[in-house]
Amino acid sequence: MSSYKDYKEKALQDPEVRAEYNALQPEYDIIQAMIDARNSQHLTQKELAAKTGITQADISRVENGIRNPSLAMMKRIAEGLGMQLKLEFIPNIMK
Repeated sequence: MSSYKDYKEKALQDPEVRAEYNALQPEYDIIQAMIDARNSQHLTQKELAAKTGITQADISRVENGIRNPSLAMMKRIAEGLGMQLKLEFIPNIMK
């Protein structure tokens, strides 16, 4: 394998791996949205922690996928970023 992208492509050909990867996608989407929102405001985890009252360690755990945030935590993060939290259900796309 020449790169992670090649490895991922090959691994996702296995139906079991693909199913598990797809099952985790919502968690990855939440993590990426949180990181993108924080970075768009040029905030460090420590600065976001100060704005929200959530420890920097907990913010790091969420961003690293070690901790699943509660809805209440996500609302506090959104408020600390001066944003609204939007939860959305969309239809599955059949392939």
